[in-house]
Amino acid sequence: MSKASYPLKLPTSVKEAAARLAKEDGVSLNQWIAVAIAQKIGVVETASDFLRARAGKARPGDMLALLDRAGREAPPVADEI
Repeated sequence: MSKASYPLKLPTSVKEAAARLAKEDGVSLNQWIAVAIAQKIGVVETASDFLRARAGKARPGDMLALLDRAGREAPPVADEI
């Protein structure tokens, strides 16, 4: 596995929380941050893959026909803008 360096500037509060959690996990702050980033990448890529598959061949313009057929009723109470 190749590695790359990246200077990371974090707000003090975020760094302190990450350091505390890394210590609780018994790993270095560097390892904890690397795992956290890897987890976030997995979540974003999984969501992207799911949404792409769910959309199928639909395109943003396809929504206009659906919206044209939608009713014009008022939103429920407490759901207005």
